[in-house]
Amino acid sequence: MQYTVLIAEDDVTGRETLAEAFSERGYSVVTAEDGRRACEMIEEEDPDVIITDLVLPGVDGMEVLQRASGRCPVILITAHGTIDNAVQAMKAGAFDFVTKPVNLGHLFALVERALQMRVMARENEELRARVRARCGFGEMIGRTAGMQMVFQQIKQVAPTDTTVCIMGESGTGKELVANAIHEHSRRAGKAFVKVNCAAITETLLESELFGHEKGSFTGAWKQRKGRFELADGGTILLDEIAEMSPALQAKLLRVLQEQTFERVGGTETLRVDVRVIVATNADLRERIKQGTFREDLYYRVSVFPIVLPPLRERKEDIPLLVDHFVQEYAAEMRKEFRGISRAAMEKLIAYEWPGNIRQLQNAVERACVMAPCGGMIEVEHLPPEVVAGERIGEVVKGSGSVELPHATMDELERMAIEQALVRCGWNRTAAARMLNIGTKTLYRKMERYGIREKK
Repeated sequence: MQYTVLIAEDDVTGRETLAEAFSERGYSVVTAEDGRRACEMIEEEDPDVIITDLVLPGVDGMEVLQRASGRCPVILITAHGTIDNAVQAMKAGAFDFVTKPVNLGHLFALVERALQMRVMARENEELRARVRARCGFGEMIGRTAGMQMVFQQIKQVAPTDTTVCIMGESGTGKELVANAIHEHSRRAGKAFVKVNCAAITETLLESELFGHEKGSFTGAWKQRKGRFELADGGTILLDEIAEMSPALQAKLLRVLQEQTFERVGGTETLRVDVRVIVATNADLRERIKQGTFREDLYYRVSVFPIVLPPLRERKEDIPLLVDHFVQEYAAEMRKEFRGISRAAMEKLIAYEWPGNIRQLQNAVERACVMAPCGGMIEVEHLPPEVVAGERIGEVVKGSGSVELPHATMDELERMAIEQALVRCGWNRTAAARMLNIGTKTLYRKMERYGIREKK
């Protein structure tokens, strides 16, 4: 296969020298004398790699880099005086840079490595597509029996208008299931309205769901349509339905039975055609026993229950999910990674994930921020509670510290280090091994957080 190299250089001699050198090595070469023309040629030629001077007339190399973002690797040529700018460009997504005068051998090696990574990225993307086709449904990924059952249930219920109750712990992806049901239903082209019942006070939730008439209460300056009216013909998701008050539960029961309601302060009976999906992380049967959830409403909303397994019960899916999130954040941050180390993946698989997929996604995002562009994601880039293998709040158990359920990442890292040191009797080498970081890294972090052995 012949690869196309775009060379953007305003110096005629330098441009022709590079063009000739790459042509002799079998590359198809196109050139641009300024940044504006280079940007045009990105669209016209779809090059496999771009070599551009950082300083160009009109449009500079940084804008060429931005235009090429996500399409092909960019190698910058810079004078010694602009190396700082080149480093900034690499943070913005450039593959690498070379300084003038250009060492052709080094430049050839960079181009070959960039092309290899591009080919590998394409192959990985094709593999991911095949995996998603086999192990995915909509935006969800899973090859475990529990998730395959969920996918099958979505396929069965989506074409109908049956009310669905999605149950599962926080962070398991209940909203994604609701999205998939709507997208695969006959209502897919209509509105999909979402309401978090726990995030709105009882007095406002009734108005939010059913609307209100002008003057019906203080602040009701005009008539307002509710979410059920807005969802007419489409689908409505009532998330955290267990937090709805008994009075509102009665009104919701009527909507489910008759598809009718009145706005707050109104007398006109309105009729809607809405498919209802509810979601909860609570045990509704237990809420019925406690007297906080109506039994008749329970039977109406749980016609077709879908139970999402927690992440700790589907650990085979963690590598798939991690790979998906790494690719997502790599593209968002304009960074490339060689992958994730075996040790880091083992830590991710071993962790219990009390926050489920949402917590895993946050952990991968942090790792992508911490890991260097072009490098591997290592254990040291993971959140401290994952490295320590403990839940937030348990990280410092037994160390005399208090729980910090809303701790910052720095606080969590400090707690993980203190806990490891306490467990290892303040043996730095053993603690570093437990945390899976280098001893020098441990000493540096102890100094940063002012961690001292208590005598």
